[in-house]
Amino acid sequence: MYIIPAIDLIEGKAVRLTQGDYNQKKEYNARPLEVAQQFEDAGLTRLHLVDLDGAKEKRVINWKVLETIATKTKLHIDFGGGVQSDDDLRIVFNSGAKQVTGGSIAVKKPDLFEQWLKEYGAEAIILGADARNEKIAVSGWEEATEVWVYDFVEQWMEKGARYVISTDVAKDGLLQGPSFDLYKNLQERGEALHIIASGGVSNMDDIEKLAEMNLFGVIVGKAIYEGRVTLKQLMQFSNP
Repeated sequence: MYIIPAIDLIEGKAVRLTQGDYNQKKEYNARPLEVAQQFEDAGLTRLHLVDLDGAKEKRVINWKVLETIATKTKLHIDFGGGVQSDDDLRIVFNSGAKQVTGGSIAVKKPDLFEQWLKEYGAEAIILGADARNEKIAVSGWEEATEVWVYDFVEQWMEKGARYVISTDVAKDGLLQGPSFDLYKNLQERGEALHIIASGGVSNMDDIEKLAEMNLFGVIVGKAIYEGRVTLKQLMQFSNP
């Protein structure tokens, strides 16, 4: 299982929100490149980079940070937040992202998202399936829908999606443990899925339990920044 550290961006700085609430913001580092280099030095190979400004504004904003990290590290970066158009997608890939995560777009512009899957391939396009009470949440989690997360994922699997990042919004940033049932239920939808768990990871026990579930990856954010999980511990955890 891949350990995928997260950097969330507001105004070009590394921050974390609690349950997606922009009013519950904590800044960790004004220079995200430094954070990314620390992850790389610890032997981690992937990075989950989220443009929170972009998610709110519905267009990519922090692409310069992406470009800097992609240029100055060898991290495999998946980028999400504000990717709402062909132009946004081109900006993100041209700035060095290897994968792009689309959540809101898959709900609001499904024809466009399906086109991206066909044009760029399932290896490049990740389905964002973030949920609150098992219902899809979009636009930086500020909007709730009545779409059942499992139906949503199955629908996109049929259209070719293979990578899924799923965050239980109710768990995110609280350091109270991931939503294990959510990932177990998602796994039952199809063996072809590469499921990436996100939200709630509080310690190495959580990570080891997710690894036992044979997930593709786990995104770890606040637990690293708050010292609940050390980079030394993550170095000892075997990535694929």
